[in-house]
Amino acid sequence: MESKLYPIDEVKSLISQGHLLALAGDERVISKLPKGNWIAGTIPYFMDVDKALFTQEQVYVNKLADASENFKIKSFNEDNIENILDDAFYNGFSFVIIPAFQEVHSAYSLKMPNVKNLYDNPVVGWISGIELNSNDIPKVYNGQTGEEFEDSAVIAHVELPKNKMAQLDIVNIFSQDDKSPDIQFFIDSFEVVNCLINGEEKNLAEYITENNLDTKLPLIADYTGASINVSIKEVDAENGIVSFFAPVFANKIYKFAKPINNYVSEFEINVKQLEEKNEFSCNCVLNYFYGELEGKKINNVKGPITFGEIAYQLLNQTLVTLNIYEK
Repeated sequence: MESKLYPIDEVKSLISQGHLLALAGDERVISKLPKGNWIAGTIPYFMDVDKALFTQEQVYVNKLADASENFKIKSFNEDNIENILDDAFYNGFSFVIIPAFQEVHSAYSLKMPNVKNLYDNPVVGWISGIELNSNDIPKVYNGQTGEEFEDSAVIAHVELPKNKMAQLDIVNIFSQDDKSPDIQFFIDSFEVVNCLINGEEKNLAEYITENNLDTKLPLIADYTGASINVSIKEVDAENGIVSFFAPVFANKIYKFAKPINNYVSEFEINVKQLEEKNEFSCNCVLNYFYGELEGKKINNVKGPITFGEIAYQLLNQTLVTLNIYEK
């Protein structure tokens, strides 16, 4: 079963085969699917086999497990999200989809870095979204129960044979700009008023506005050896508030990213080390729009274009992939 966009009738046929599937599509098609072993999130933007595109008529399908393999599908809300990995298998991976802009989105982002068993097995997934110019609401689905959620996450725990292992890869085309000041925050939050800029307390919105900084570029910090992006959602200069698509953390030092001249070429350079046929990949909707990726192809990259990527914790403007290897 190739990972790609399928017409709805073919998706129904794939569901009938009993495999565990991770689906992505507009709610207008996802809501028509029968019950089965699947989880799903809403999104109408995709990187398909031959190009990136917008569609509300097809569904992107990833097979996570064969019908004969062990897996569990669960749902969680903001009150118990820290328990999301309690049912994970000893050897396997967990695939999670979370609706954007809800309390469970914030709770996962802020609580998961402190979960003790977070790194026992790969945790991969994405944040569901909508057409940007619509009034739709991001949703996720538990295909086993037929439930549709606006305020809960769905997760599929998959057990792998003893001779196999799962591995995550993160491709970040951004790097810190050496000319950027050091930026430190006082609290873990999706919104910021004041912060320390090179050790001096300043209003971040004023600093960005006065210096005419490009808000398409994320802030970047070192998270135990990995460069992690936090993308700017809005700069409210009037009220002095900057909001982000992921939380900033008080114990990190951030810098602005260097400008990117060509998104496609940067991705092509950085994905050369990726497997040609990965089990799953997703890319950020900000890269899709800022990089004008629609109609373009990036080698070895397919999957939903998301409102956030999950590789253990929430990421922005990043490509995430999952691969299964023989030990």
